[in-house]
Amino acid sequence: MSAFRRELPVIIVNAIYITFFTFVALGNANYEFVLYAGVVIVLFGWILYKQAVVQFDRTILWGLTAWGLMHMAGGNVRINGEILYGLQLIPVVLRYDEFVHAFGFGVGTLVCFHLLRPYLRNDTEKWWPLAILVVLMGLGLGALNELVEFVAVLTIPETNVGGYKNTLWDLVFDLIGAVLAVILLTYRRAPRGSIS
Repeated sequence: MSAFRRELPVIIVNAIYITFFTFVALGNANYEFVLYAGVVIVLFGWILYKQAVVQFDRTILWGLTAWGLMHMAGGNVRINGEILYGLQLIPVVLRYDEFVHAFGFGVGTLVCFHLLRPYLRNDTEKWWPLAILVVLMGLGLGALNELVEFVAVLTIPETNVGGYKNTLWDLVFDLIGAVLAVILLTYRRAPRGSIS
C-alpha cells in the first residue's frame, strides 16, 4: 500500500462510496446500478493498476472520484420520491443527469489528453487542431457510455436510462464538458508558451 500513499485518500473515498451504493442498489433490487457499480470497480481497479506508470494528477483522480460518486448517487438517491438523476437543477435548462454528463466527460477528456500526451512531439506548436481531437476523444467516451446504457436497457427489465431524446441530451452535455476541459487545458498551457 506504500506505493499508493499519495492516492490513499482517493482510494478510501472510492472504497466507501462504491461499497455503500452497491449495498443500497442490491437492497433496492436496482440491478442497473449494480451493473454500473461493477463498471466503476473495474475502472477504479484499472486506474490503480496503471497509476505507477500513468501517474494521473490529483485533479484527474479527484475528478474521477467525484464523477463516480455523483453517478452512483444519481441512480440510488431519491428526493421527494424522485430519483436524483431526474432532478431539475435549473428549470428547463439543466437536470442533474446533464450536469453529471458535462462534469464526467469533462474529466474523461482530461484523462484522454493525459494518456495522449506521452505520444506527442515536444515541438508541437499548433494547439487548436490537437484540442479539437481531444474534444472528439472525450465525445468518443460519451458514445461508449451510451453503448453501456444500451446494454443495460437490453439486459435489465426496468432501467431509468430514458429514450432517444435523453441520449441526445447526454451527448450534448458530453460535448459541453469536453469543450470546458479543453478550455481548462488551454488555460494551463498559456503560461508555458503559445496556444495558437
